[in-house]
Amino acid sequence: MFKKFCLVVVLGLACAAWAQRAADDPDWKESEVPPPPAFDVSRLVTFETSPNSSLVFAVDPATLHINQVDGVLRYVMVATSATGVRNISYEGIRCVTGEFKTYARYSPSGQWNKVANPQWRSVFDPMPSQHALRFAKAGACDNSARASSVEAIVQQLKITSAQSQSLR
Repeated sequence: MFKKFCLVVVLGLACAAWAQRAADDPDWKESEVPPPPAFDVSRLVTFETSPNSSLVFAVDPATLHINQVDGVLRYVMVATSATGVRNISYEGIRCVTGEFKTYARYSPSGQWNKVANPQWRSVFDPMPSQHALRFAKAGACDNSARASSVEAIVQQLKITSAQSQSLR
């Protein structure tokens, strides 16, 4: 019970800190979003989400792009089920505010389908996988700041992935 209480307090403080950082730049605007990049599932780097998740989450490092104007990290996220079914989405994460957005979803026919009205959502929203929060912690973000470079993100994801593999 104490651990659960501590987790709630820590998450609450983190949310408050991120919300404060968001308020520091009330004039922030998202840049025009480029189309989804080409991806290759043979390059995927996985990261730990939840021991209870039936999905394995990964990103193609070649799709990672930090926009230097708006600070958004955009990427292709791949969620794979135990049976091999893949859900693929084009997303963005704003580390400074602790938010993520889904721009498009990849269809089995090989086409990207844009999300009609993509909205920023908190990485702390109660979702079954909390993949965006786990991605942020695995290396996409440096606490509430964006990572210094794509290379740093890829390196940290590989370290995190290797550590989680060795614990199994």
